[in-house]
Amino acid sequence: MSQECSTRLQSATREKLRKFDSLRAGEVQPGEFWDVVVLTAVDENQREAYELQIREKLLRKELPVGVQYKVFADPPGSKIGNGGSTLYALQQLNEVYGKTLRRLRVILIHAGGFSQRLPSASALGKIFTAVPLGDPLYQMLELKLALYVDFPSQMKPGVLVTCADDIELYSTSEDERVKFDKPGFTALGHPSPLSIGTTHGVFVLDSKEKSSNSEIENTSCLLFLHKPSVDKMRDTGAVCKRQSGCFVLSEAEFAYTDSTYYIDFNTAMSLLNLLKELGPLDCEVDAYGDFLQALGPNATIDYTINTANVTKEESSLVAIRQKIFHHLKGTPLNVILLNNSKFYHIGTTSEYLFHLTEDVMLRTELGLLSSAFSVDMKENSGCCVMHSVLDPSVSVGAGSVVEYSRLGAGASVGVGSIVSSCWIPAGLSVPDSVFMHSLCVNHKQKTRFVTVVFGINDDLKRSVEAPAFMEDLNLFGVSVSESLSRWGLENEALRFSADASNCSLWSACLFPVCSDQQSSFSLTLEMLQAALSGSTFTLPRDTQLMSMQEALQCKDLQQMLEFRTGLYEDIKQRKPNN
Repeated sequence: MSQECSTRLQSATREKLRKFDSLRAGEVQPGEFWDVVVLTAVDENQREAYELQIREKLLRKELPVGVQYKVFADPPGSKIGNGGSTLYALQQLNEVYGKTLRRLRVILIHAGGFSQRLPSASALGKIFTAVPLGDPLYQMLELKLALYVDFPSQMKPGVLVTCADDIELYSTSEDERVKFDKPGFTALGHPSPLSIGTTHGVFVLDSKEKSSNSEIENTSCLLFLHKPSVDKMRDTGAVCKRQSGCFVLSEAEFAYTDSTYYIDFNTAMSLLNLLKELGPLDCEVDAYGDFLQALGPNATIDYTINTANVTKEESSLVAIRQKIFHHLKGTPLNVILLNNSKFYHIGTTSEYLFHLTEDVMLRTELGLLSSAFSVDMKENSGCCVMHSVLDPSVSVGAGSVVEYSRLGAGASVGVGSIVSSCWIPAGLSVPDSVFMHSLCVNHKQKTRFVTVVFGINDDLKRSVEAPAFMEDLNLFGVSVSESLSRWGLENEALRFSADASNCSLWSACLFPVCSDQQSSFSLTLEMLQAALSGSTFTLPRDTQLMSMQEALQCKDLQQMLEFRTGLYEDIKQRKPNN
């Protein structure tokens, strides 16, 4: 990437952040911002959690006012995917606004799910993940709204569909704008290496329309490919040759990959009719793969039987895909090519650590801080501290993130670890490459605390068919049964909170339930140290153990937010100019 392109990207990004900061806590004028901001939630419990956090953000003047903020939960029952969430959100928008909807500019952010690959976001939601930026401190919600701050004024009534865990940066020349004013779907396209194309959606463009070398081009898409192989990209004409001008990539060959897309009002109503046609959903529908592959003049029905990228295949999936294909076929797919743009994903613990502590480019582009809204150490060596109070004697290792936590005198955090919502007593040390997160739970009608711990690279989603196969589950790099033996527990003593045929680290009841936050952290840390060192440790008699899954089901959200509020007030008091 040339220095000029990099500078333009940084400058454009900083200007968007400045513009959004000027809107925070202010009353926005009609047409100046979104009319409605919608978050999706996986269930009613998550919906209530999101609504509570939005209310608190508005009270703390962290969001623009004069905007409707809505949270829509998926219906109970089967998982329906972000495509199903899109359809049901449109249905609820129509019920709330009726004919007024045809005049509204809506942003729909997919925020449902349990964030098993970034568990620090599981309790409060990935859209409320902290970002080391801004005063008051940004979360992903503010960052998404800031980066799209120029869109509403250039958009006809309709819905912009996006995800909670990605970041898109782009620049345009002074006389260019990203405009969403065409019928059908209009998607953003980002130049990406072919290797990235194999894990994203890829656009096959009409080469006759693609001619300029500017930072932004408007074209139409012949065919949308979902996670194609490099050979498939070549065979269909998706591979492009590098051009001159302000261009983000240095590779000679690349493909345009997807991120966010817009649907105009009439197309939104067409999707609403599609939901009526489909009836209650009993399988996961992908808002990208299942909708966009039906679009463009070269689309065929073949993709509907390809279930290679499906997490869980239901018998009804192919039939539902074919109904979607026939309903959407012939709908235009326009693409806005953002030639000087970048796409970042922050959905896993490793991505989160890298982008917040090591990624020099993103830190420069966004102006990310090493210490954001915190009282912490005098020196900061390559770590990231957010919304936390640390004694001056605390040390945090390079590549680690500390958020929403309180650390006592002489405490330390190793290299490449995540500490989230913890109260660490004086003198305790968190090892390298672990994830520690405290949750407040309502256990037997009493307020209790659970601190969970995993290795940064542990796979929380990997499951075995029965507890007898727990040898195949690794915790901190050793088998779960090995850790159990070091804690003086028999394999048979381990309970799983999920179905017996779906045993995973997520559902393994490994973590002690304690009466206060500090003892919860200390006890879990002792277990971790025994597992890592090979020494033995005996849990106090009658200790109740809980899984991450169970802790989320009985979380006490109000208490968790009160802990954050206590930190907020403490930081404000100690750093009045922060």
